[in-house]
Amino acid sequence: MFHTESDVVFVKGLKVEAVIGVYDWERAITQPLLIDIALETDISAAAVSDNVDDALNYKAVCDDVSEWCKEIKAKLLEHLAGQIADKLLTKYACHKITLSVAKPTAIAQADAVGVQITRYASASIDELATKEAAKEADNSQSNDA
Repeated sequence: MFHTESDVVFVKGLKVEAVIGVYDWERAITQPLLIDIALETDISAAAVSDNVDDALNYKAVCDDVSEWCKEIKAKLLEHLAGQIADKLLTKYACHKITLSVAKPTAIAQADAVGVQITRYASASIDELATKEAAKEADNSQSNDA
């Protein structure tokens, strides 16, 4: 399902009714959204303890995302997805998020249309850059030898 080298807590098909869209008629109604979230995190403490306090609480994630969708009232799915990802990275202990937001009723001929984004926590970006720099240095030294 997921192609990753780390642990993932996921939510698939979260249904939210929210104001979304650019047209005046869309601003006057709510529309259904379907949201999938993959939060890359370390689940080892919860795996050992079997204690919810050591886990990333997916119920809290669902509650927060539902509330944020209703509060944000975005015009574009791109904006909504970016805002949700930023808020999740700020609030929850995860280093990478992949998030998709779909409007299943937007285009009659399609099951759904939407966006998918991937965002990283700041520390993770720094760690990735450090690892990449180390690889380049190793490659450079190997080429010199």
